[in-house]
Amino acid sequence: MKLVFIGISISIVWYMRYHKVVKQTYSKDQDTFRHYFLLLPCFLLAVVVHRAFTVTEVLWTFSLYLEAVAILPQLVLLQSSRNIDNLTGNYVFLLGAYRALYLVNWVYRFFTENHQVRWIPWLSGLVQTALYADFFYYYIKSWKNNEKLQLPA
Repeated sequence: MKLVFIGISISIVWYMRYHKVVKQTYSKDQDTFRHYFLLLPCFLLAVVVHRAFTVTEVLWTFSLYLEAVAILPQLVLLQSSRNIDNLTGNYVFLLGAYRALYLVNWVYRFFTENHQVRWIPWLSGLVQTALYADFFYYYIKSWKNNEKLQLPA
């Protein structure tokens, strides 16, 4: 499943970067988020807050912290453009729903297994889900009213 996930992720990135139809919809002047500014704080946090100070653990922790905030560029772009097409809105909603279901899985496992608390994945998952909260609100509101998804300025 990990190989399938990685393969699908690579194909999505390739499709977004090189496919003519999708590439034409990208507006570089609206994409103002400096995504590389997320890398250093996540890495420094991983070096300071980790389970064990080994290369593997620090890199794993870094990947969790970076995954938690990786949606920020997309959310900022959606906020600045305000009008969101159905495909993009559904994709972002399903990404957030996936993370929210991950949290439900962790709570279930906590109560059915050996009550083991894994703070780093739990907190990074909570941060990631919290970043989606505003988007979820407007997505569900537009779906309920059968309207086009629009975010406030």
